Amino acid sequence: MQDWLLDHGWRIALVVVLALTVMWLVRRTLPRAIRMTVSSDRFVDVSDSIALDEQRKRAETLSRVLVRVLDIVAVFVAVLLVLGELEIPLGPLLASAGIVGVALGFGAQSLVRDTLAGMFILIENQYRAGDVVTVAGVSGTVEEVGLRRTVLRDIDGIVHSVSNGEIVISSNMTRGWSRVNLNVSVGYDQDLDRARAVIDRVGAELAADPDWATLILEPPKVLRVDAFEESGIALKVLATTKPMKQWEVAGELRQRIKVAFDAEGIEIPFPHRTVVMRREDA
Repeated sequence: MQDWLLDHGWRIALVVVLALTVMWLVRRTLPRAIRMTVSSDRFVDVSDSIALDEQRKRAETLSRVLVRVLDIVAVFVAVLLVLGELEIPLGPLLASAGIVGVALGFGAQSLVRDTLAGMFILIENQYRAGDVVTVAGVSGTVEEVGLRRTVLRDIDGIVHSVSNGEIVISSNMTRGWSRVNLNVSVGYDQDLDRARAVIDRVGAELAADPDWATLILEPPKVLRVDAFEESGIALKVLATTKPMKQWEVAGELRQRIKVAFDAEGIEIPFPHRTVVMRREDA
């Protein structure tokens, strides 16, 4: 036993140490290398904070996935080497594993589909950790993108795990820039030109406000008369914001429009109901 430990023990210990060292080096160097590679895009202006944030999110997403994959590879190789030192014949073991793999392959088709879909999501840069997306009918902030699944957290704090193979359409609401898209209704008896002017003025004031100017790329403006509604006329208002800031800007814009309409005497319609009382003769 002592001779076996002297002959094989140090080799097994060396394999374990080397595997742990490789995993440590990967975690230390790979994320930095990916950040440098992603940030080397010469078409990106270093003063463009949005583009730089997009690069950061992509680098973090790729780093998480590649570090995990390389960890698995390192552990797998180390296990094979340790089994060889334990003089366990690998040929029959690998053959048996191959047979079991073929048998399990028929039941693991969804796993292969999920993995391939995850690879294309990462290669095509469809979304990254930190983006707000809708996938497979679920909306939320992306917390993790893996080869097999995508993890989202919705506005209620609920965490959803979505298999990548189930994702047919992915809608990214925070890619590059975001948009405020809302309808503002005014009464049928109101002056539309005056209402449009008030909304445009409020949008310009919001975009000029130092507290909000850094979030707004294009100031809110009335685009068109969007619909004849049951109680009023809807005006379509659009604005362009930095990613994930559209909801904050939209909330502030609604509040300022309400205050401005009250000051200008412009009515925001609400449902009316007329009740007719009839008295029948006896």
